[in-house]
Amino acid sequence: MAKVMLREQNGEIYFYIAKKDMEETIETIEFDGDEKWGGEVELSNGEIWWIEPGVKNLPKEENCKKISD
Repeated sequence: MAKVMLREQNGEIYFYIAKKDMEETIETIEFDGDEKWGGEVELSNGEIWWIEPGVKNLPKEENCKKISD
């Protein structure tokens, strides 16, 4: 699990991990509604992460799990 900062700017959602100084954009997301947002996400670098689905309330800090490279 990694602590991730999620923010939205100009229609893109940014996924930032301070510990790695890594910032990528979310390319695809499993659940993209205002009430149920998250699930499996694919980043612009090809990594796949899991965000616990919940209400879309950005910016926020979230504990996320890396699924694959």
